[in-house]
Amino acid sequence: MKLLIIPLIACCLSACLFTNSNEVKRSELILSHFNCHNYEGSISPINSFHEQTLTVTKQKSVDYIQHYKDGEKLFNIPLDEVVNQQYELYKDACQSIGGVL
Repeated sequence: MKLLIIPLIACCLSACLFTNSNEVKRSELILSHFNCHNYEGSISPINSFHEQTLTVTKQKSVDYIQHYKDGEKLFNIPLDEVVNQQYELYKDACQSIGGVL
């Protein structure tokens, strides 16, 4: 019985490692889309807010991925879902200032 438990535990641990690795890869792929182009910077407070949102959401995503790589799991949902939520905020901010992704 003990001989069956050891391979089972090894399989579970390796599955967790591959799942975590896939989450990081998917998150980094989403992060690569954080590029807002063709918007004109302006002095208006609304544009400043959206430009700040661009910076903050991208930096948060970079930080979340780095924490995850360091072994810190900050959320109860998969990392790629968290980064995707940040991307949606980024996309909305980009479109609000006339930018294109």
